[in-house]
Amino acid sequence: MGRALGTRGCRCLALPLLLLLLLLPPPPGARGSPHRLRRQPRPGGGRSGSGAAADTACKNRPLDLVFIIDSSRSVRPEEFEKVKIFLSKMIDTLDVGERTTRVAVMNYASTVKVEFPLRTYFDKASMKEAISHIEPLSAGTMTGLAIQTAMDEVFTEEMGTRPATFNIPKVVIVVTDGRPQDQVQDVAASARTAGIEIYAVGVDRADMQSLRIMASEPLDEHVFYVETYGVIEKLTSKFRETFCAANVCALGTHDCEQVCVSNGGSYLCDCYEGYALNPDKRTCSAVDMCAPGRHECDQICVSNNGSYVCECYEGYTLNPDKKTCSATDMCAAGRHDCAQVCLSNDGSYSCECFEGYTLNPDKKTCSAVDMCAPGRHDCEQVCVRDDLFYTCDCYPGYTLNPDKKTCSRTDVCAPGAHDCEQVCVGNGGSYTCDCYEGFTLNPDEKTCSRAITSSLITAEESCKCEAIAALRDSVTSRLEALSTKLDEVSEKLQAYEGSQQVV
Repeated sequence: MGRALGTRGCRCLALPLLLLLLLLPPPPGARGSPHRLRRQPRPGGGRSGSGAAADTACKNRPLDLVFIIDSSRSVRPEEFEKVKIFLSKMIDTLDVGERTTRVAVMNYASTVKVEFPLRTYFDKASMKEAISHIEPLSAGTMTGLAIQTAMDEVFTEEMGTRPATFNIPKVVIVVTDGRPQDQVQDVAASARTAGIEIYAVGVDRADMQSLRIMASEPLDEHVFYVETYGVIEKLTSKFRETFCAANVCALGTHDCEQVCVSNGGSYLCDCYEGYALNPDKRTCSAVDMCAPGRHECDQICVSNNGSYVCECYEGYTLNPDKKTCSATDMCAAGRHDCAQVCLSNDGSYSCECFEGYTLNPDKKTCSAVDMCAPGRHDCEQVCVRDDLFYTCDCYPGYTLNPDKKTCSRTDVCAPGAHDCEQVCVGNGGSYTCDCYEGFTLNPDEKTCSRAITSSLITAEESCKCEAIAALRDSVTSRLEALSTKLDEVSEKLQAYEGSQQVV
């Protein structure tokens, strides 16, 4: 095949577009023209149509394309401006759009800066405006770091890369004029393994071995060298002169319903995202994007006119990645109808009650528990309910012990413990009042009045009565003292028996 521009064909499937864009052979004897490495001639078709028509009609297969440009100190300001012009003219040759080719630009030296990711611009004017404001970063040539950053921060769905199911080629074009100051081989190998096609364009002092290490195979189609930054701009002009000449899709002589993909001098039909090519290879039908294996939803896929959105089951919320789901805290305020306690349980919940309450049959509300019901308290004699708690008390004639639970018998006839005027008679834990002989108990059952049995009482009888009353008082007092001591002995005996049981 001759080297004349009019006799070279173009190949528009996937990435050969970029190949022709970057690696056109120089005219014989043209010093400073771009050179590719041992590229073999290919059969091609003739050129037709005007240059202006080709510029406006040129189409290429959709790509996720990332330019990585070196702006280290070795790149002089005027040379960096040439790189920016090269990028702008490259964009002019592409079919840029949300559903066609998406473009990102990264700038690197000793650090890496993502000037704009794939999701930012879908029109050429905005891209070129952003490129015009790019500033060089100065020292260092960390090419490996730049490729790693492209994998980690640019080729992600969040940053605009389309899902693998769409089969959109991922392409990197690295433009550098120096030798990398970090390890490139392993990083580039990881990128290629991840499905990223790498083109390496070296300028002036670029290290050819490093270009070969980072580029994809075959090397003669992915490694390029130009002698100066002034020549790099010519790559795009040569591309425009040759690529669009035999573009059947651009000429409109195809019968594809949606997308026409040039293939040398022929073409193939393709469909928009969310559509599949019918057996006639020309028309398209909407794809059920929620069919098994077609979506990445963790739980629910909702088909939406050739696309889909993900949703979650009740009790789950959609994560920021818009694909996976996390269990909702069903016990968060306003999410449950438990009256007292909510227990979260993997996307669901159950209700419980505070201590002193029981769950009602509706499994939501609670009722106070009778804390003095048999078996619920440890009071020896009397349980007194107090809202959610209880206290212990004793029967009349008993007092509550220091443990606040058990009771001991009270000496109701101890001095000061009763209000009998003369005689106190203990009766279990209670007492009754009585009177000395010759006295009768008054109706208040506490005080006594002298009994009048005869109006004729001799002095001797009166003395006897007084003596008997004095004796009775003395005996009563001694009996009361003896009763007190007996109670004390009884308590000590109970305490001793209790300690023996503990031992």
